[in-house]
Amino acid sequence: MGKGGNQGEGATEREAPMPTFRWEEIQKHNLRTDQWLVIDRKVYNITEWSHRHPGGHRVIGHYAGEDATDVFLAFHRNLDFVRKFMKPLLIGELAPEEPSQDHSKNSQITEDFRALRKTAEDMNLFKSSHLFFLLYLAHIIVMESIAWFTIFYFGNGWIPTVITAFVLATSQAQAGWLQHDYGHLSVYKKSTWNHIAHKFMIGHLKGASANWWNHRHFQHHAKPNIFHKDPDVNMLHVFVLGKWQPIEYGKKKLKYLPYNHQHEYFFLIGPPLLIPLYFQYQIIMSMIVHRDWVDLAWAISYYARFFITYIPFYGVLGAIIFLNFVRFLESHWFVWVTQMNHIVMEIDQEPYRDWFSSQLVATCNVEQSFFNDWFSGHLNFQIEHHLFPTMPRHNLHKVAPLVRSLCAKHGIEYQQKPLLRALQDIIRSLRQSGQLWLDAYLHK
Repeated sequence: MGKGGNQGEGATEREAPMPTFRWEEIQKHNLRTDQWLVIDRKVYNITEWSHRHPGGHRVIGHYAGEDATDVFLAFHRNLDFVRKFMKPLLIGELAPEEPSQDHSKNSQITEDFRALRKTAEDMNLFKSSHLFFLLYLAHIIVMESIAWFTIFYFGNGWIPTVITAFVLATSQAQAGWLQHDYGHLSVYKKSTWNHIAHKFMIGHLKGASANWWNHRHFQHHAKPNIFHKDPDVNMLHVFVLGKWQPIEYGKKKLKYLPYNHQHEYFFLIGPPLLIPLYFQYQIIMSMIVHRDWVDLAWAISYYARFFITYIPFYGVLGAIIFLNFVRFLESHWFVWVTQMNHIVMEIDQEPYRDWFSSQLVATCNVEQSFFNDWFSGHLNFQIEHHLFPTMPRHNLHKVAPLVRSLCAKHGIEYQQKPLLRALQDIIRSLRQSGQLWLDAYLHK
């Protein structure tokens, strides 16, 4: 139980020492209806606030009963503004004899990482180049214009149509990386400006929902590759991932699909269908169910622009088919790039690691080159992006040497691969997980 100190003579209630709590008690408050967390040794009751949290109740709830200092620093740019909302939630602090880290997390790694973050701040690595993002947006608009001009000038034959589809798929993929920047608040100093730009980028340029993306993607960053907390590893029984899940499925004789062949059927239902089928359904349902009319209006503006542009060339049905073909192409690009950094890494239940270690075991990098940077939207620096989500992507390569040095100091593996090997490892990891399932299914 918490305990309060004795008030000094003449002390007012306002000056009374705050109640103190031990980790043993704090960790009990990790239920959906009862959530505490710790930031800078201060204890906050977020039970009611979590439902009003801009990032969604799940992402903040994933740290209930834990120290959330580093994830709090990673996700928020304007800390003074955010702390105003935290004051009413403050209920006490850690007892003086309690360590700052819960679950025996490595305090030395945490201390070194915070020093690294301070160094990055001193190097102005969180300051963005507005010219970089302006030129990036310009090259997307140029591709959209080239796509329209190709059909306008050469007609709607098969060759111009295929060329236009590939150009549009490229612009959509790049728009996806750009909206990702604004969604992570990595462009402007003020969060509000980032949020407004994000709604335009993901809504008008892609026809998707900013709120849907935020609630899904921030969970992934908070607890990457953790079952039941990272939605990106929720494969709806279609795939089994990592080592723990396939063995558990095998032991329980669960066989929704022949998982020993998942590395083969991945080509048929993974890259081709994620965006045009699964994500599209999720996005539309999310906006309707949550009555997110602002995001819906932005999405409608995208569809209106697309159909006004292409119905004159293809008719209504033809434009719908053309749109889904573009998304079919984009989906391949998106899946291969996003999975090459994560699906090949450790995927497990909650291990309760410090922030730095948890990101390193769940992410890996792809070698830097101009093409790799552009092709992946700088997500080839996935390690640095996960450690510093609000850092502008054009600065990730500058902080990478510091991260590698910290990994070397603590004996943590820093994985970096050539692009082709990273893509091949996706299939290799699916094959290995499928074999683990088959062995457990047949012999245990």
